[in-house]
Amino acid sequence: MAALSAPGTRPSSSPFAGVNPTFVRYELRRRFNRQTTIFTVLLPAVLYLALFRTSPNNATLPHGNFAAWMMIGLAVYGAATAAVSSAATISVEKSVGWMRTIALSPLTPPGYLLVKVACSVLMAGVPVAIVGVLGVATGAHADAGVWVTSLLVAWFGAAVFAALGIGMGLALKPDVVMHMPGLTMTALAFLGNLFIPLSGTMLEVSRFTPMYGVATLARYPLTDGYSFSGEHSSVAGAVFNLVAWFAGFSFMAIRRFSRSTGRQ
Repeated sequence: MAALSAPGTRPSSSPFAGVNPTFVRYELRRRFNRQTTIFTVLLPAVLYLALFRTSPNNATLPHGNFAAWMMIGLAVYGAATAAVSSAATISVEKSVGWMRTIALSPLTPPGYLLVKVACSVLMAGVPVAIVGVLGVATGAHADAGVWVTSLLVAWFGAAVFAALGIGMGLALKPDVVMHMPGLTMTALAFLGNLFIPLSGTMLEVSRFTPMYGVATLARYPLTDGYSFSGEHSSVAGAVFNLVAWFAGFSFMAIRRFSRSTGRQ
């Protein structure tokens, strides 16, 4: 564990003690493997190509078209799925005793979470870029500011689901967690108004789900907060949703990490 701390150094009181460039590079190499990259690129791309023409009747938006609406939703989905896929690697780390090894270093639970979230968010930029390119190629129209703002929110919003992936990876066994992220994220995407425009009761239910905040904020520059049925979603409500779920997932991840390393 020389990469985490120099021998003989005194542990720092900083909550992010033990974080260093060597550890970050190691994590990034593990994230950008061939299998994970292909999966996180192909799935949102295929879904976008299958769904971007399925606009509802009289689908009008203030600053773009339905293809742009779907593009942003699939960018959020792709980023979130890429971020939560970290659960698998973390579950394996726990099963082989890596957590106990980390406990011998000054790397704190917040520091561990910070590195995992940062690397997962960087990985999440890949599907966002791919879906954005497909949007250009397939006729997604939106104001220039919408493109930049919406895709950036979709990308950085993946931090919420990186924290979820860490918590899942620390809580579940490898043979279980291998199947959970894909199923979980697809279900949350439907509930979060990413694939099909929701209205009425379903939209109200959606406001309490993890993907609602990120999706609403990402689409706000395009829609001004209005759904196709005329219902309005506020920025404040979306921000509260995002912050609340990120705080909850982060707390779960830190607690699970503390238990895995014996730090109570």
